[in-house]
Amino acid sequence: MAKYLLLKHYRGAPAAVNDVPMDRWTPEEISAHMQYMNDFAAGLEKTGEFVDGQALAPEGAWVRYDGEGRPPVTDGPFAETKDLIAGWMIIDVDSYERAVELAGELSAAPGAGGKPIHEWLEVRPFLTAPPTITE
Repeated sequence: MAKYLLLKHYRGAPAAVNDVPMDRWTPEEISAHMQYMNDFAAGLEKTGEFVDGQALAPEGAWVRYDGEGRPPVTDGPFAETKDLIAGWMIIDVDSYERAVELAGELSAAPGAGGKPIHEWLEVRPFLTAPPTITE
């Protein structure tokens, strides 16, 4: 099994087919989208492929270390930035092909007008330890 991170973007990914921002959806459209996401996760729980997932608020800030004894430096929030992560899901699957299959299925979540978004999802494998080489 390999773990993959599926990243949903508010902005920053290529435009989805049904490219209506969520802040212009009706409450019913938002509810249908969230139900799809919950049902998708529940299906993965049944197959043992779901690890975790969360939706994220658009607010946030960049933070960095600024030296010994100094407070961290912050900059932001950047709600206007081109890259905003909407949420994430961690899956544990048998192959990269399965991760892509699931990302494609998740991309079909309904959006404006109840039609599938066809949004792009970023699929990122978790970094694993390099193989041990023995001579």
